[in-house]
Amino acid sequence: MAFSMASTFSSKAALSGKSIAVNNKTAPVSRASVVCKAEAATKLKTGVVTGDDFLEVIKHARDNEYAIPAVNCTMSPVTNACMEAAKKANSPMMIQFSNGGGIYNVGKGIDNKDQKAAIAGTVAGALHVRAIADFYEVPIILHTDHCAKKLLPWFDGLLEANEEYFAKHGEPLFTSHMLDLSEEPFEENLDICKEYLARMSKINCFLEMEIGITGGEEDGVDNSDVAPEDLYSKPEEIYDVYKALMPISPNFSVAAAFGNVHGVYKPGNVKLTPEILGNAQKYIKEKEGLDVDKPVYFVFHGGSGSSREEIREAISYGVIKMNIDTDTQWSFWDGVREYVADKHDYLQAQIGNPDGEDKPNKKYYDPRAWMRSAELATIDRLMTAYEDLNAINACSL
Repeated sequence: MAFSMASTFSSKAALSGKSIAVNNKTAPVSRASVVCKAEAATKLKTGVVTGDDFLEVIKHARDNEYAIPAVNCTMSPVTNACMEAAKKANSPMMIQFSNGGGIYNVGKGIDNKDQKAAIAGTVAGALHVRAIADFYEVPIILHTDHCAKKLLPWFDGLLEANEEYFAKHGEPLFTSHMLDLSEEPFEENLDICKEYLARMSKINCFLEMEIGITGGEEDGVDNSDVAPEDLYSKPEEIYDVYKALMPISPNFSVAAAFGNVHGVYKPGNVKLTPEILGNAQKYIKEKEGLDVDKPVYFVFHGGSGSSREEIREAISYGVIKMNIDTDTQWSFWDGVREYVADKHDYLQAQIGNPDGEDKPNKKYYDPRAWMRSAELATIDRLMTAYEDLNAINACSL
């Protein structure tokens, strides 16, 4: 499917590059430069990062033992809240879109025949981020989440958009994409990933793949009844992925299963075993005779309800990204809920409130008012995530 984006690319040229004013109480940082300064004079590019610039970011995360939050974004207020949180934390952020999020970005009333709406909405979300990311002065990663086999037409459309963007700008539109073929036979999973990685490597686009199965339910994919043994990957399986993909390109990460489950659960209800990741790193290092201790970049799905100790243990084994969706969905709603409770008497009619029966209420029911409350609650939740991920002030490391 050819996807024309020529009319939307010109908007970026109008950006001034000036930063927005953000309250930075949690992680005060003063930077005149538009780069994040790291150890050994390494500079992490800010704005949307792709290719080698992205590899520098995840290598920096691995070497400094922090992980990047990856938040599913369904609308621009969620996206903007994520980038504002990143600026406040002085740390990278991964903006990711699911297939359902892409559809929602177009409008739920639009038919998604042949995945055209999902493609258009996901591309539109990426272009929005590209138009404003420089204002936030931290590395921003553009990613798409779970793509099962039945959604490959969506993936194909996004790769066509990447290729078109690459031809014009020398980089892909998106930083990376995820293929989730964990429900398919293992060899088929690898074969399809190999095919796509070969195509993506030509435009410096990064691949995330999944083995094993993340339990629970997310974005219409329900793995609640999966067999317990499928929730835990084996070192040999992770090594098979390494052997299959590394000869094609090193630009891949693995979402291995170590008991993680989508959704939110009380602490203790999810039995995580992060040491699976550490064992796999040791296994691959030994088999390949490598000098590096963490040859695989791991990602953490289904982290809601996990303890800070479990999260940081996983990071110590090479996790450089953790998905966050359930908790930020709640925080966004919670901000609205608190606003409505606080302003209840001003939200019952267009005119008339405790200040007078003829007083207008427009400034209270203006969507920008209650939406801002949602954004602030989400920023607060993401600051907690940055702390859990050992990533506060990561750009100053």
